[in-house]
Amino acid sequence: MEAENLINILRLLNTDGIGPVTFYKLLEKHGDVQTALEAVALKKKVVTITEAECMVADAEKKNIKIIPYTAPEYPQALLQINDAPPVIYALGNVELLKYPYSVGIVGARNASIAGRKIASRIAYDLTQADVLVVSGMARGIDAAAHKGALYAKQQQGPTIAVLGTGVDEIYPTENTDLYYDICRQGLAVSEFAPGTKAQVSNFPRRNRIIAALTQGILVAEANLNSGSLITARLALEQGKDIFAVPGSPLENRAAGPNRLIKEGAILTESADDILNVLSMSQNRQIKIKQTELFPLDKAKNNVNISEQKNAEKSNSDNVNLLDLISYEGVDIDVLLRTSNLSQADFFSQVLDLEFSGKIQRQAGNKVARIK
Repeated sequence: MEAENLINILRLLNTDGIGPVTFYKLLEKHGDVQTALEAVALKKKVVTITEAECMVADAEKKNIKIIPYTAPEYPQALLQINDAPPVIYALGNVELLKYPYSVGIVGARNASIAGRKIASRIAYDLTQADVLVVSGMARGIDAAAHKGALYAKQQQGPTIAVLGTGVDEIYPTENTDLYYDICRQGLAVSEFAPGTKAQVSNFPRRNRIIAALTQGILVAEANLNSGSLITARLALEQGKDIFAVPGSPLENRAAGPNRLIKEGAILTESADDILNVLSMSQNRQIKIKQTELFPLDKAKNNVNISEQKNAEKSNSDNVNLLDLISYEGVDIDVLLRTSNLSQADFFSQVLDLEFSGKIQRQAGNKVARIK
């Protein structure tokens, strides 16, 4: 019955002139998908059973899961919006759709280095605190947020990318490596069928999904005409918290966040600002700081923790990570051990070097200097 229901949903949804809103209006009028499909077939040509079955088979070949609105895996928060996608396509860990706490991070595509750094840092810290980061895999702030999340939890951090293409299409192509990292550690989702290429009209539509999948939206950099402000507005309409990173009034990319703050968004300088709000609104204690673990041999020697932290800070200030990275590439785990830095300081420096164009990630968990 489930397979038959999915086929009927795909047949109805892929018939010309039927989008999410029309789909649900037909359901309301006729009671169920089968009856609605039969009624539509009297007036226009509908997608055949064979065509729908081919859609399912093609998705299965690509390890893409088709999740209809009737499936238990379908996010309940998404069903709360009136134009929820009747099906979503997912590639990766679909269990992340049930993640209890999540924040969307969005912003300018032509983001500054400083903007990308703060987005990555906040994403990293949120992920360390078990808050899932959701974004749209666009260049700029989106990509920086995903990278920060992926670096967290010893480079095993999850993240969700909501795409404006099919989940088997990579856009922009410069994010190819990022796309594969997301699919391996996290999840790529889309309401658009596999094979759907990038279209300008599709990207604003995916914003409502980012908003629906999260408890709040952070806007890092955005001009006043940015789609990121649309995402924030949609989230606000859904009763979500809005966060914004302030910036110079002389910087056009700060105009969007600054306006949001004037209108009541929460001024955000670090992940702590978000975690505190989530903790209050969810009536729970979310981890504010990642607990630092110290080697047992140092504990046995009664090393004072505050002194040790000061020593680590002093060491991190003195270590020039770039000097330890060769042009041929070095394994990140080896680099971490060699640097003697804490994980937080280490990955923060790696992100800084990557965004400043001094190093690049390589296959096999390596980084290399750029000549």
